[in-house]
Amino acid sequence: MQTVFIINPAAGAGNDFRDLMSGIALLKEKAGEKVSVYETRGVGDAEMFVRKTLEEHPDDMLFVACGGDGTLNEVLNGARGFNNAVISVYPSGTGNDFVRNFPEAGNFKDPSAIANGREVLCDAIEVSGVMDGKYQTRLCANMINIGFDANVVEKSFDLKKKPFFSGSMAYLGGVFTTLLKKKGADLRIIADGETLADGEILLTSLANGSYCGGGVKSNPYASLQDGSIDMSVVRNISRTEFLKLFPKYKKGVHLELPGIERIITNLKANEITISPFNGTMTVSIDGEISHDAELHIKVIPGAFRFMVPVKA
Repeated sequence: MQTVFIINPAAGAGNDFRDLMSGIALLKEKAGEKVSVYETRGVGDAEMFVRKTLEEHPDDMLFVACGGDGTLNEVLNGARGFNNAVISVYPSGTGNDFVRNFPEAGNFKDPSAIANGREVLCDAIEVSGVMDGKYQTRLCANMINIGFDANVVEKSFDLKKKPFFSGSMAYLGGVFTTLLKKKGADLRIIADGETLADGEILLTSLANGSYCGGGVKSNPYASLQDGSIDMSVVRNISRTEFLKLFPKYKKGVHLELPGIERIITNLKANEITISPFNGTMTVSIDGEISHDAELHIKVIPGAFRFMVPVKA
């Protein structure tokens, strides 16, 4: 199988980039022409490259997204509709949340382990609606966040530009900066015909995987292979309640707390419609921010082939 490492130079830097290139060189010594590298030139380039390559090559191909969850999202959307595409990840972004769903996997930072891994089928979340002023239909690999979480991600982007703010530190800084304004969302949420919210909430997450924000286990019951979306809606609670809840929320044990159903509605769903009352809403899809009107969301079971590195 031909393996292509798609490198996002904006995400990979320093030791990550040097280790990646060294690992690719070792793999190339063994596999020769079956290994190649493509460096992206900007937003959307990975998606276009994958689609064009698959149109020209009918044989199975492995595309390794070397970057963060946003790079994975581009590769996934480029591979959509092609049965000959296999996807994997070399995590060198800031959050790297998708690969956290494979705790028993081998080393995702070993190109040889990735290329010689095992395939699994993963679900994806399909999102349709007007995003950033344009009607689109896209796939999400890991998670959609709206409300507080999405506002945190947007703020985290600003903090990452400052010294001493790594991925997780930027996220935590975004949490507490956003908490000062206590900015949530004003939404109508309908899941499988049931109205879950009709007004102000703190946040909602629609999860394929369990993690967001660089390791926050917001949706601990989510599975990449259960054919459903794990959804949480957090009520518009006070700052004090939120601060008490957040440590448990980060660890993924919040749903075990007595009386948590008063604060959080958590369920599995297949089709969801989310409508903002204020025209648009801030949405994070695999960590990438957009400002969207009404969204129609559904699960696509077994949507893509994913290569999991095997332990040595």
